[in-house]
Amino acid sequence: MSYRWRTVHRSSAAAAIAVTAALAALPLSSSAAPSLSQLNSQLGQQQARQQHLESSLGSLSRLIGKLSSQVSLVQTREDAVRAELAADRTKLASAQAALYREQHVLGVLRARLDRARMLLAHQLVSSYESGSPDLVGVVLESNGFSDLLERITYLRDAEHQQQAVIAVTRSAKAQADAAARRLAQLKSSYQRITDDAALRVRALAGMNSLLQSRESALKRARAVQQSALSATRARAGQLQAEITQIEAEQAAAQQAAAQRAAAQQASLQQSSSAGGPALGPSGGWAIPYPIVLCESGGQDLPPNGAGASGYYQILPATWKLFGGTGPAAYLASKAEQDAVASRIWNGGAGASNWVCSGIVGIH
Repeated sequence: MSYRWRTVHRSSAAAAIAVTAALAALPLSSSAAPSLSQLNSQLGQQQARQQHLESSLGSLSRLIGKLSSQVSLVQTREDAVRAELAADRTKLASAQAALYREQHVLGVLRARLDRARMLLAHQLVSSYESGSPDLVGVVLESNGFSDLLERITYLRDAEHQQQAVIAVTRSAKAQADAAARRLAQLKSSYQRITDDAALRVRALAGMNSLLQSRESALKRARAVQQSALSATRARAGQLQAEITQIEAEQAAAQQAAAQRAAAQQASLQQSSSAGGPALGPSGGWAIPYPIVLCESGGQDLPPNGAGASGYYQILPATWKLFGGTGPAAYLASKAEQDAVASRIWNGGAGASNWVCSGIVGIH
C-alpha cells in the first residue's frame, strides 16, 4: 500500500463523500415543507371560505330577487290602491256635495216647518179667542142673503186654509225627517270612506316600510359578504403565489442537487474506472463499511497506480501474504476478497493496513 495508492484513494474517498453530501442536499428543500404545508392548509381554508361565501351570496341574490318580485307586487298593489283612493276621493267629494245640499234642504224645510207651525199656532189662538162660529149665529148676524153667502164662504175658506196649513206642516215635518235621515246616512258613508282610505294608506305605508327595511338589510349583508369574498380571493391569490414561488425554488434546488450529484457520480466513475456496480452497506463486508466506502466506494476496482485492487484495495504482495489466489484481488470472487480482508483486519488489529481507517475515524 504505497503513498501514491493512498493518495489516489484518498481522492476517491473524497469524491464518494462529496456524492453522499450531494445526495444529502436533496432534501434540504424539505426545510420549507412545513411552511409549504401550512400555506396549502391556509389556501384550502381560504378556498373553503370562498365557496361558502359564494354559496351565501347566491342565496342572498336569490332572496333579493324574490324581494324584488315582492316589491313589484306591492308596487302594483300600491298603484291599485292609489286608483281606489282616487275613486274614493271622487266618491267623497260627491258625498260632501250631497251632504251640503241635504244640509241646505234640511235648513229650508226646517224654516218652512217653523213658519207652518207658527201659522197654525196663530190660527189656533185666533179660534180660541173668537170662538167657533155656528150656523145659527151666522144666519142671525147676516144682513141679507148675500152677506150670508159671503159669511158661509169665508168660514169654508178659513177651514180649508187651516186644513192646508196643517197638511203643509205635516209635509214639512216629514220632509225634514227624511232629509235628516239622508244626512245621517251621508255622514256615515263619508266616515266609512274616510276610515277606509286612512286604513289603506296605513297598510300601504307599512308594507313599503317593511320591504324597504328588508331590502336594505339584504343589500348590507350582500355588501359585507362581497367584501369578505374579495378579501378571501385576494388572500387565496397571495397564498397561491407564495406556494408557486416555494415550489419553483424547491424544483430549482432539487434540479441543482441532481446536477451536482450527477457530476460527482460522473467524476467518481471517471476516477475509479469501470469496476462494476457499487455495493451498499448491506454488502456483507469483512471490515467496517465506511472504510470500504472510502477505499473503493463499494466497487470491485481494477489495480490503481500502486497495484491495489478489488473491493478492499489490497496490494498484490499483501494479497499473496494473507492467502489470496491469483495475481490480484480484483480477479477473485467477492467471498474470497472478504476472507482475505477479514484475515488482514484481524478483529481490528490490522486496521492500520487501510489509510482510510484513520480518515473515517476507525483505528
